[in-house]
Amino acid sequence: MGDFDSPSDAELVAAARAGNMEAFGYLADRHRDMVIALARRLLGTDDLVADVTQEATVAALVSMERLRSPRQFGAWYAGIALNVARRLLREVSAGPLPEEYPGVEPGPAEQAEAAEVARRVREAVEALAPGQRAAVLAFYWQGLTHAESALELGITVGAVKARLHQARGALAPQLASCIEQHKEVPAVSAAAESAWVDAEVIEVCRPDGPDDPLRRPHVIVLQERNGTRRVPIYAGSAEAIALACSLDAVEMPRPMTYQLAANLLAAAGSRLAEVRITRLVEGVFYAVAVVEALGGIVEVDARPSDALNLAVVCGTPVRVDAAVLSNPEVDRHPEWEQYSARLAELAAEERQRRSDILARLAREHERPAQREP
Repeated sequence: MGDFDSPSDAELVAAARAGNMEAFGYLADRHRDMVIALARRLLGTDDLVADVTQEATVAALVSMERLRSPRQFGAWYAGIALNVARRLLREVSAGPLPEEYPGVEPGPAEQAEAAEVARRVREAVEALAPGQRAAVLAFYWQGLTHAESALELGITVGAVKARLHQARGALAPQLASCIEQHKEVPAVSAAAESAWVDAEVIEVCRPDGPDDPLRRPHVIVLQERNGTRRVPIYAGSAEAIALACSLDAVEMPRPMTYQLAANLLAAAGSRLAEVRITRLVEGVFYAVAVVEALGGIVEVDARPSDALNLAVVCGTPVRVDAAVLSNPEVDRHPEWEQYSARLAELAAEERQRRSDILARLAREHERPAQREP
């Protein structure tokens, strides 16, 4: 075994995480007999044991970063195998296999094709953002339900569904040629149709009125580049004004919130790659900030107003799902077009407000201190 004569599980995990596949192979071999015994005990037959072992091993390989305690690799590996076995039991008990899967052994050509498909699937899953990859492994590889996946990952059921949706969209283009060979292609093709459209903030506005300007509705307007489709997003006054100031290059004496966030990303050796407006559900827009971190690509859930502010500060692209742009609900209430206070005016108001604050502070500083008699 070369350098791995008697290493601990924790040492092997560390080596495998660093990319040493020999270490992972030795680690899996060490616990494979236990996995086989557990799968055989649960399934009651050897027919599916090899499939369970292989699938559990692949799942363990591509999700090593999720292992919280490297010393507990054996128990973790066994848990994955048990979940895979339970899923297979549910599938078998649901009824006989369809005719597309005849009970004959595949020939050499079919085996080679299956191995190539498996390789491509593993590589595509490994390339997913960490959060998406974890959701895919929990739901598809381990066979957990949405609720069980949420409990395993420490997130909400809605977040699990959102990550799975994003993962399917990311996997479909890479695996399209594989998918076309199966009958389930219509369901996957819908995800494959998802496309990102470059967009930019073209306006920030609010209506005039006698009440406090900060209490009035503020709207951030996105428009596709080289196109006319627009996405008006209602936002809080603080976020809208901050965006107007960034777009109008209002100078700040100290780093404000979004500049601080950008500085922290840079200090951590990461960068904002892009911002995506991902969907519109019941009048609510959703967005993610795509961050290139030291450990890979990470998608961070965010309010669109916050994500757009950070994108403008960092100078990174903004993209909108084409389905959002085509959604008839996007601009059902175009009254924002009549709003009179526009980006330049909002920025000018903020400049004046900050100037007034600085002048007041200067006057208070110059005022002679009152002394007691």
